[in-house]
Amino acid sequence: MAFQNKNLSVIAYANGFTLWHYCATETMATITANGYFNAVKTLMNTGDIVIINASDNTSIKKITVGESAVTTGALA
Repeated sequence: MAFQNKNLSVIAYANGFTLWHYCATETMATITANGYFNAVKTLMNTGDIVIINASDNTSIKKITVGESAVTTGALA
């Protein structure tokens, strides 16, 4: 299943930073694949955080917005 906008919500926003929540029935591997969040690339910023509730796991990831794709990675 592809990204679903209805499953994405903003928890908090301040000073250009957004804390997102995404909940879906896909696996964590699918949701964290490069480009999964490309449909909302213009809404996200590098350094934003997303809490992901997947079918097999829950995780907190850092957003990186590149020229060609949105990626999620481990928090430093």
